[in-house]
Amino acid sequence: MAALVLVQSFWLVLVALCMGELARSAGGAARGPLVRGIGAADLTRYRAYLRSVANLAGSCAAVAAGFAVQYDTRPAYLALVLGNALSFVASAAIIAALPSLPPVPAPQTASPWEVLKDRAYVAVTVLDGIMSIHHQVLLFALPLWIVGHTDAPRWLIGGAALVNTALVVLLQVRASRGVDDRATAGKAMRRSGVAFFVGMAAMAAAAGLPSWLALTGIVVGIVVHTIGELWHTAGSLELRFSLAPAHAQGQYMGLFGFGAGLANVIAPTVLALFCIAWGVPGWLLLGGVFVVAGLLTPYVVRWAEQTRPYAKQPA
Repeated sequence: MAALVLVQSFWLVLVALCMGELARSAGGAARGPLVRGIGAADLTRYRAYLRSVANLAGSCAAVAAGFAVQYDTRPAYLALVLGNALSFVASAAIIAALPSLPPVPAPQTASPWEVLKDRAYVAVTVLDGIMSIHHQVLLFALPLWIVGHTDAPRWLIGGAALVNTALVVLLQVRASRGVDDRATAGKAMRRSGVAFFVGMAAMAAAAGLPSWLALTGIVVGIVVHTIGELWHTAGSLELRFSLAPAHAQGQYMGLFGFGAGLANVIAPTVLALFCIAWGVPGWLLLGGVFVVAGLLTPYVVRWAEQTRPYAKQPA
């Protein structure tokens, strides 16, 4: 991150960004065992708090970026980049101060490629990746929909992110209560698919309506969509931890993170095709895809439970 203030050519910028992405990916895989070890018996509640804090941090970062854009000067942008770099140093210092976690003994049959042989876990990862496309609906599809297809006020573009973030920060812990095993996680994923469909249908219905009706429909859609996000997050976090053997949490988290990352890459193309190019039918069709993925998840979870070589291990 700090190197970005020094590089001048495109290729050096690309190298710096790739280094950052590699670090982010490695950090995501390492975070799984760390969270599991520190969260221990209260893992569900701990993960929900982490999610809320992460969203709050993202809001603070957006405010800082807003100030930089408002000043629109080179020093302001450099301060933003260097401040971000320093935040990583501070995070590293905090993590270094944590107590050491003992390694989890692995069975003799364990393999570095164990997760790729776990077809049920791969299937759960695929379904979660499909549903993870929802993260870009409010950030990518909805702003283009508001501007190009509705008479809703333009300020709603920023308001959508604000409402979404506020609800996640306030309600993620509550939404995660009771999602503490594989069965309840599968049901939460199923509910989230239905919520995504209803929310996207409400946002799609805003096209062609008077301004105040379009505003109402989109706000309702944002709220319902965010409820789906809360359920999806609770279910997804439970599954990625509870279906993974403790000794291989890192590689299992790495695969799950790859699925979510791939979804984030293809999401703009998918959303542009479904929601922008195809209009209202596309919104409903994509919402239907979320419903199908959510309905399939409990069945795949049951398959995963039956094929767990470590099924008797506590999550």
